[in-house]
Amino acid sequence: MDRVKIMVFERPVVIFSKGSCIMSHTVKSLFNDFGVNPTVYELDEIARGHEIEQALSAIGCGSVPAVFIGGELVGGVNEIMSLQLKRGLKPLLIRAGALWV
Repeated sequence: MDRVKIMVFERPVVIFSKGSCIMSHTVKSLFNDFGVNPTVYELDEIARGHEIEQALSAIGCGSVPAVFIGGELVGGVNEIMSLQLKRGLKPLLIRAGALWV
């Protein structure tokens, strides 16, 4: 759990992903389209990825992608897409310092 906290506080936007997950790809593409350069951890490609996945599950994120903005868990693809549709994602990214207008 502490390792995850350290990982998410290092950057404005952190995505825990899996390379084979189409929903993870969709979320990463959305952030790239905004011009945001998220820090991405591919859990199926990094050492101890399974342990990180278990820690994410313990804090309430049961699947990937798991998106943290400004050090806070925003959620998965449903939450991110919902924010985008409600025009709430961009202001959140600006407040986190991940996007400049």
